[in-house]
Amino acid sequence: MTKKIPTLYIVVPCYNEEEVLPSSAECLKAKIESLITEKKITDSSRIVFVDDGSKDKTYQIISELHNANSIFTGVKLAHNRGQQNALLAGLSVAREFADVTVTIDADLQDDVNAIDKMIDEYMNGAEIVYGVRSARKKDTMFKRMTAHAFYKLMLKMGVEIIYDHSDFRLMDKTALDALFQHQESNLFLRGIVPQLGFKTAKVPYPRSERQAGESKYPLSKMISFALNGISSCSTKPLSLIWKTGLWLHLLGLAGFITTLILMFTVNLHFMWPLLCAMVWMTSIILLALGIISFYLGKTYIETKHRPLYIIEEVLK
Repeated sequence: MTKKIPTLYIVVPCYNEEEVLPSSAECLKAKIESLITEKKITDSSRIVFVDDGSKDKTYQIISELHNANSIFTGVKLAHNRGQQNALLAGLSVAREFADVTVTIDADLQDDVNAIDKMIDEYMNGAEIVYGVRSARKKDTMFKRMTAHAFYKLMLKMGVEIIYDHSDFRLMDKTALDALFQHQESNLFLRGIVPQLGFKTAKVPYPRSERQAGESKYPLSKMISFALNGISSCSTKPLSLIWKTGLWLHLLGLAGFITTLILMFTVNLHFMWPLLCAMVWMTSIILLALGIISFYLGKTYIETKHRPLYIIEEVLK
């Protein structure tokens, strides 16, 4: 069955993006207009900027863009809730009007020209289309190493994730409705979306250099993001605890028997090695308790059923 020309909403989470927002808005506007001219999307298509509690003039710029051109709409969150929740807030607004949505970061390091191919894949039957980075030549060596380590760690921990895919993706209305059936407080979209099922496709693109401003994902945030993703989508760290405990138990038993034999045969005193072994094993126990506490803390947050975000204003 031939699909009708879709209405596209591009959702862009923004946090302190006053430096890059004007140029990004112009680039996205040109892309929407070219897609409309090519009759790939309807003229009801829009760009939704989501202000995630920015402390600079981000929302003021969004308001000015909206007043100048109705192709721009805006969502203002009452408080900073993080990129994942900002994406969900924008998608919750867009799903009322859009046939398909595309999410992309405000720095536009993801190639906006890939949206054309995403629309083509949607028209060919795909319900979710992932933008996958084919090259990271513009990234620093450190950035490339940490990014690849992130994806390898997530896959190792059993998280179903698309390698070298961030949050640059197309979702149709069916897939979006399925996503909003998830009620967790700590949604990790890169791990949840692949679990939805549906027909998927991938569009490769080269990652560009950030045009202005600073990255909102330093190493500390990337580590926190990885931990949140693992705990949201996998219980493998918990299973590693009892496996580690079993091996330490066997190792400790073997060491205890060996110590007894040596003490009675060669009369050696093993107080210091035993003390070091006890300290090491105690640190392992504390680490295990820390992992369990992390999961318990997330469970505690989930039981409160607090809102993921509060929308203060929507520009229509």
